[in-house]
Amino acid sequence: MTSPEKLVLDAAGIDRTLTRMAHEVLEHHKDVKPLALVGIRTRGVFLAERLQKKLLEIAGVESPLGTLDITMYRDDLSEVGPNPEVRETKLPFDLKAKIIILVDDVLYTGRTIRAALDALNDYGRPKMIQLAVLVDRGHRELPIRADFVGKNVPTSVRERVVIRIREVDGKDEAIIAGGSGA
Repeated sequence: MTSPEKLVLDAAGIDRTLTRMAHEVLEHHKDVKPLALVGIRTRGVFLAERLQKKLLEIAGVESPLGTLDITMYRDDLSEVGPNPEVRETKLPFDLKAKIIILVDDVLYTGRTIRAALDALNDYGRPKMIQLAVLVDRGHRELPIRADFVGKNVPTSVRERVVIRIREVDGKDEAIIAGGSGA
């Protein structure tokens, strides 16, 4: 028997969290001109788009937006399957002199972020890279931390944090699933 899902953030909570994160980015960066957002496929892309809109609403500046596919940079590619789906990376701006805010849904072991850093490096050398995540669940395997965290959610290694985004899943929520069975 599996444990029931535990709601961590509902749609309104995700919206409030992204608004707060946008304010934190603006507090940290007085000059927003060098900022560019890069979403990690898949859900990180939609969160980056929403963060971009929040920054525009608050500061009146539209930061450039890119998407990053890390499939071929994963260190577990052999476990993904024989034909991994590689999708488009779009970085419609020069990375040089940019402060990249890398956006993802969940920070767990840090391996996705390591892959994203490797992928970005193939496109150029930004001035700085920072990380924004909706949920940090702990259990790092690499020395990686987020600069902007929506919510810290302590979990066991048996649990999963599932982020559902309306553009992909039809609704917005963050839940903890799994855990110890009885």
